[in-house]
Amino acid sequence: MRELSLNVMDIAQNSITAKASLVEIRELHDVENAILTLSVADSGCGMTAEQVGKVQNPFYTTRTTREVGLGVPLFKMACDMTGGSFSLESAPGKGTTVTARFMTGHIDMTPVGDMAETIVLLIFSNPDIDFIYEKKIGGKGYTLDTRELREALGGEVSLSDLEVITWIRDYLAEQEMELQ
Repeated sequence: MRELSLNVMDIAQNSITAKASLVEIRELHDVENAILTLSVADSGCGMTAEQVGKVQNPFYTTRTTREVGLGVPLFKMACDMTGGSFSLESAPGKGTTVTARFMTGHIDMTPVGDMAETIVLLIFSNPDIDFIYEKKIGGKGYTLDTRELREALGGEVSLSDLEVITWIRDYLAEQEMELQ
């Protein structure tokens, strides 16, 4: 994939397919050590140890619509190309956590892309699922938690409502400006 945000979108979509009610996405930039850590953790159905072992193989998928599953293998490859590290932890009934660490100074580092817009799209497309998005660069950062938004909205307005999505997009843009 051309941008890491698309990998994150794919992994989050796997979480949604696994019936997660909460998906946590973290984007942590360790500027001093030139490391980017991207993680997606979910409350989905989880996987057996056997499935965890197979999921990094592009010729394994649980989907019935095609015979290959490239999301996790491509994410791992992008990570490996920078000399980073990749882990996938899961257990049935416990959910799954995918963590990729990238060495950002490496020539093969894939651009992060528009992570904020990825988060907006995930929320808009899945208004009944809760998302936590945390971004940190060095010691500064911010968090968006849809559970807090639901509480503020009183359950009467959907997260996919245009005004809510516009607010989320504006909030993320404002937070990004403050990080710069």
